[in-house]
Formats: sequence, C-alpha cells, structure tokens
Amino acid sequence: MPCLSYQKVLILCSEWSLKFLTNHKMIKDGTWVTFGGQISDEVAERLMTIAYESGVNLFDTAEVYAAGKAEVILGSIIKKKGWRRSSLVITTKLYWGGKAETERGLSRKHIIEGLKGSLQRLQLEYVDVVFANRPDSNTPMEEIVRAMTHVINQGMAMYWGTSRWSAMEIMEAYSVARQFNMIPPVCEQAEYHLFQREKVEVQLPELYHKIGVGAMTWSPLACGIISGKYGNGVPESSRASLKCYQWLKERIVSEEGRKQQNKLKDLSPIAERLGCTLPQLAVAWCLRNEGVSSVLLGSSTPEQLIENLGAIQASATALSDKLRGFHGVGEDVPRQCPVSPHLCPSCHSFPVTWKSLTGYLFLD
Repeated sequence: MPCLSYQKVLILCSEWSLKFLTNHKMIKDGTWVTFGGQISDEVAERLMTIAYESGVNLFDTAEVYAAGKAEVILGSIIKKKGWRRSSLVITTKLYWGGKAETERGLSRKHIIEGLKGSLQRLQLEYVDVVFANRPDSNTPMEEIVRAMTHVINQGMAMYWGTSRWSAMEIMEAYSVARQFNMIPPVCEQAEYHLFQREKVEVQLPELYHKIGVGAMTWSPLACGIISGKYGNGVPESSRASLKCYQWLKERIVSEEGRKQQNKLKDLSPIAERLGCTLPQLAVAWCLRNEGVSSVLLGSSTPEQLIENLGAIQASATALSDKLRGFHGVGEDVPRQCPVSPHLCPSCHSFPVTWKSLTGYLFLD
C-alpha cells in the first residue's frame, strides 16, 4: 500500500449549504504526501494561508496521513490563525488508525474511537464530514451505518461519506439507512482524471441522479502525470522520486506511461489556445462533469497552489466560451459519453464505446 501522508484543501466556489456536496462545484487543493511528510510545517502554513485568503474554506485530511501528524498540523494552523470554526468545513477519513486489529477497519469501535482521536489531534469539537476511507468486508453494513449515524447524532460529525466504495456498496449503505431510519452517506471520494474515467462517468451518475450522492474526485492530474513534469523522466524533487512512491515511478516509465505522455503532447496546444496551463485544463475538464461536486488537487509549493486555483477561471470562462466539445485523453469510456450536453453536444452521436482523443470542437 502506498504511503498516505497527505491532506487536502477544498475551495467552495459558491455558498455552502446542506446539500453542498451535490449541488455545488468546488476545487480542492490537496497535499497528498506533503503535510507531515514532503514539506515543512512552515510551508504547510503558507499554503493554507494562501488557500484561505483565496476563498478556500474546506480542508480534508485523514487519520492515516503521516500517522496522524497531518491532522495535528492542520489543527495547529487553524488554531494559530484564529479562523472561525463556523467559516470552515473540515473533513477527515477513517480506516487505518493504528497497528492493532482493533485500530483499523470500520467496526463501531474504531469509527467511534478513531473519530475521537482525530478530533483530539485536530483540536476540534466536530468535523463536518467523516469518510469511510475504504470498504470493510469484515464489518456488516448495518454496523457501519449505525456507527456513522451515532457519531453524527453525538455531534462529532455533521455528515458522512465514502471513499473508494463501489456503487453497489454505496447503494447498500443507502438502503440500510432508509430501512432502519438512519443517516445515509452524502458523497463518494473517487479517483478521476483523463486516464481513469469509468467509475465517475458510468457508475456514479446513477447514484447522483437517484439518491443525490455527490462525487468528490481526487488526483485530477493522475499523481502529477498530466502536469507534464514527467515528460523527460522523473525529477528528483517529484513525488515519483520518493521511496514510498516506487509504484508511481514504475507506472511512469512503463510502456503505458510513455503512451500517456505522448497523448498529453496533443493537449498542450489546446491549453495554449484556451489561455491556460495543461494542469488547469485537466482540472477544469474534471469540473465540467455534471456529477462531479468537487475536485481534489495536490500542491507542495505556493506556485503550484496558485496555478491550481487558476482552474476556476479556466472552467468558468475559457472552456465555456471557446470549447464546445472536449473528448479527453486516455482510456476508452464504455456505454456512452456522460459529459453534460452543453459541454459536449456531439457525443450523443458517438458509438457505444468511444475513443478519447477523437477530436475537438471549438467555437471561433
């Protein structure tokens, strides 16, 4: 399992409400291997300050990131800055809490004790959303939903969500909640980028339309691959150069990785024409999906963060004005193109399985 010492930041592009995870578009600037790992506490504070002053008000972390240190740093910065708790949306995730069997999983014991531990590290009375960081086949679904409902009723969390759950598992949790008058999950965290599309574009839309579960997507740059920085190998200061990310390095230098780099070369001229960078284009592309409520980003420097924030403008202006159809890059998308009609009006005529990078439609 890759190391997970990161924390994420979210921008709310519109007023937060009870249904913020399904009704509003957001950008999250995250630091996957940074807080408590790749960067210093001072840089972490600088990043959070830039984010907050730019309108960011949601910060996401997890008990497993840097073995809990990410939560400590996040809580310390919030306390030091004196930001009002009511102005922030804080989320965390539970599953891997320690080495003992009783310190991981989604049992009632670990959900309650794990969240108490997170709140202590964060120096907070509650989090806004607590996520189940992966499915747990060893724990009955009813026990998971009851435990999540309990921590919400106890005031330890406002809502709960899932991460890396299948559509079937999410639907089961929803059904159990409705059957026993408990609280269902409100969103799913899922990987989504130009090379990983099936779950968000095919599986989750049905849940989005039927039960209102929003998609909180992560890794829009495919762990930095879409940024273009790996076009000539693996830089020493990059994430792929870290020992715990050997799997990412192998992915980049593989034959499939080289094919992806070649495909990205076709996107650079498009980004230039739209007046944005390749990372901004990739993030804006994710935001334009109707079922995507928010996008998690990763930033280890102020420069990266500021560039990531620019995706809001790219999504709101350049894409809506100049780009009528954008058929992405990467994997085949089964069944149909799920992109909203106002972005990709020609996709309805595509065959059942359509290939990315088939063409681009511009409005001159």
